[in-house]
Amino acid sequence: MYRDAVIDLLGAVAYGEISAFERLAEDARMAPSLEDKVAIATMASAEFGKVDALHTRIRELGADPFAAMAPFRDAIDLFHEHTAPSDWFESLIKAYVGDGLADDFYREIAAYLDPDTRDLVVASLDDEGHAAFVVARVRAAISADPRLGGRLALWGRRLMGEALTQAQRVAAERDALSALLAGGVDRPGLDLAAIGRMFTRITERHAARMAELGLAS
Repeated sequence: MYRDAVIDLLGAVAYGEISAFERLAEDARMAPSLEDKVAIATMASAEFGKVDALHTRIRELGADPFAAMAPFRDAIDLFHEHTAPSDWFESLIKAYVGDGLADDFYREIAAYLDPDTRDLVVASLDDEGHAAFVVARVRAAISADPRLGGRLALWGRRLMGEALTQAQRVAAERDALSALLAGGVDRPGLDLAAIGRMFTRITERHAARMAELGLAS
């Protein structure tokens, strides 16, 4: 069951990286300047560059990477379908806030993995400094047009709701991940209260990101 849970988590993260690459590459077309376009394209390239190591680990565990990713395709695609940005600034918020929510969820689960796999997952979630670009662009835009802040704050709340819905769905539908969180004789797990605290921590990190952007959560 533990092996299955690890494969599930790696498959989810790997497909999330591929999906993020596709979305960011698409968002680059909305960039208002060449500098912005290059910055978003660089973010997309970084996401895709993390996939190979995840696939290698899945193969080491005796599984097919594409079969491991398949169960998560619908949930991740549905999240992106429900949160398609309508303009450049919404795409920036999604790149920072939306991806951050998913990363926090995976980090929480990774805490229950063996050290090597945990380190691989955490490394794959590193934003490599790209967040600073988003924060600078959004704060400058809000300073120039304060009315933009209200709309983007609402957008951030919508991202939060959709991300939590999909995270809970993934955790509930995958028996191995549920068992990993529940624990067993060989590792500690989470009771219902602890799971509640986990989602509270994710919510608090979301609020911190929104505040960094100059937005109310």
